[in-house]
Amino acid sequence: MIRSGMIRKLSAGVYTYLPLGTRILNKVINIIREEMDKSGAIELFMPALQPLALIELSGRIDAFGDDLLRIKDRHKRDIALSPTHEEVITDLIKNEVSSYKQLPLILYQIQTKFRDEARPRFGVLRSKEFLMKDAYSFDIDIDGLNNSYQKMYDTYCRIFERCKLDFLAVEADSGAMGGDVSHEFMIPNENGEDVIVKCRSCDYSA
Repeated sequence: MIRSGMIRKLSAGVYTYLPLGTRILNKVINIIREEMDKSGAIELFMPALQPLALIELSGRIDAFGDDLLRIKDRHKRDIALSPTHEEVITDLIKNEVSSYKQLPLILYQIQTKFRDEARPRFGVLRSKEFLMKDAYSFDIDIDGLNNSYQKMYDTYCRIFERCKLDFLAVEADSGAMGGDVSHEFMIPNENGEDVIVKCRSCDYSA
């Protein structure tokens, strides 16, 4: 991306998108937004800053560890630069949704995230500041949750197909994000650091 004139490195894990890179980025964002809207998801925009106490309340602060970027404001209050937005969206829904009749609800955003990567590498794939599309579903019951999950799974497949990417949906560990079921969409590449096992007879991948 650097050689093709799309980005320039400012510091370790921090990049500037040049005009060509910005046009490509916006094209991808438009595809994502079109498919998410088509799925019935609703877009919103949450703050990049969140009170550290919110992450402490969820019990995930240890899971983020040193990857969590923190600052203090002038009043000495601890603030986190959001690595993800589960805590923020949950706090929002707690105050905005008062009845099961408002569910199911899938909300998404395209927003900057921050993670203090120990060894930023692979360009924008493993950087300290990056743009991410994240979506959150709120459902009445487990069946509703499974339906929302499948809807998002199908939506991601359409996004990657429109981007003409050769991808695999791989069962994965949820990690700090939590959850019982997780898939990662992987694009086979000789420079990748993960190993994928795929069954030739049933297409199962892990």
